Amino acid sequence: MTLRERATRTRSLPPLGGDAPGLLLTAAGVAAALAVHAAVPAVPKLTAAVVLGMAAAHLPGLRPVVRGVARSGLSLAGKRLMRLGIVLLGLKLSLGDVLGLGWATVAMVLAVVAATFAGTLWLGRKLGLPGDQPLLVATGYSICGASAIGAVSQAAGSEEEDVAASVALVTLCGTLAIAVLPLLRHPLGLGEAEFGRWVGASVHDVGQVVATAQTGGAGALREAVLVKLMRVVLLAPLVAAVAVAVRRRQQWVKQQWAEENISEDSSKDSIKSGSRPPIVPLFVAGFLAMIVLRTTGVLPERALTLAGDAQELLLAAALFGLGSAVHLPTMVRTGGRIALLGLGSWVMVAGVSYAGVLLTT
Repeated sequence: MTLRERATRTRSLPPLGGDAPGLLLTAAGVAAALAVHAAVPAVPKLTAAVVLGMAAAHLPGLRPVVRGVARSGLSLAGKRLMRLGIVLLGLKLSLGDVLGLGWATVAMVLAVVAATFAGTLWLGRKLGLPGDQPLLVATGYSICGASAIGAVSQAAGSEEEDVAASVALVTLCGTLAIAVLPLLRHPLGLGEAEFGRWVGASVHDVGQVVATAQTGGAGALREAVLVKLMRVVLLAPLVAAVAVAVRRRQQWVKQQWAEENISEDSSKDSIKSGSRPPIVPLFVAGFLAMIVLRTTGVLPERALTLAGDAQELLLAAALFGLGSAVHLPTMVRTGGRIALLGLGSWVMVAGVSYAGVLLTT
C-alpha cells in the first residue's frame, strides 16, 4: 500500500476512538477522587476531582497526554457529562421541600442570589477579567458552584479556558469555607438551624455544603441542604436568561454587520456561525422534568439513591475534565485580579446570607 493510499484510508476511517484516551483518563481521575474522599471524608469528591484534573494538566509525565491525545475526551467529559449530571441533579429537588422552607426563607434566598450575582458580575468587569469569567464566577458563587458554571457556560458558549479558571476559583473558595465557616459559628451567635441556613445560602457546591454543615449537627445539615437546593432551583431561570441575552447579542451583531457591510469572514467569530441557542437548553428542560418527577413521588428510594450516585460520578468526571483545562501560567497573569474577585464575592455572599438569616429567624 502506497503512502497516498494509506493517507486516503486514514482520512476515510471514522474517528471512533478519538475520545477514548481522554475518557479513560477521566475514569482514572474519578477513581482517584473517590479514593481521596474515602481516605479523607472531609474532602468532597467533586473538589478532589477538580484538583486532580488540575494536577494532571501540570505533571510532567501526564501534561503531554492531557494537552494532546486525551484533550478531545477530556473536553467531551467537561461538556456532555456535565449536562447529564445537571439533569440528574433535578432528582435531588421536590417542590414540596422548597415550599416547606416558608416564604420568608425563599425571599431571603432570592435576595442572596440576586445580590451576589449582580455584585460579583459588576466587580469582575471593573477588575477587567477577560472573556466570560465575570459571568461564570458570579454564577458559581450565587447558585451552585461548578455545576452552575458548567450550565451557564453551555448557554453562553464560553471558552474552555474561562470555564476552567472560574471552576478553579470557585472550588478553592468553597473548599476554604469548609474550614472557615464552622469556626465563625459561635462568634456570630448562630444556633444549629441558623448555622445550617447560613451555610446553605453562602457555600457554593452541594458537597461542600454537606461537608460544612455536618459540623453543626443533623438539624444544621437538614436546613443547609434545603436552602442550598432552593438556590439550585434558580439555575434554570438563570440559564434561560443567559440564553436570551446571547440571542439578543447575536442579533445585534448581525444587525451591525448588515449596516456596516462587514465581510463575512471577519464577523464569523462574533456571530458564531449564526447559531442561536435555545431559550431553555435541552439539559435545563431535563433538569426541570426531573424536579417534577421527584415531586410526584413515583420513584422508589433505591432509584433516587442510584441516580444520586450516578449524578456525583458524572459531575466528578466533568470537573476532572474541566480541571485538566486549567493553565496555571495563564491564571497567574490575572491571578491578583481573579483572587480579588474571589475574596470580594466570598465576603459578599457570606455577609448578605448572614444578614438574611438574622432577618428571617
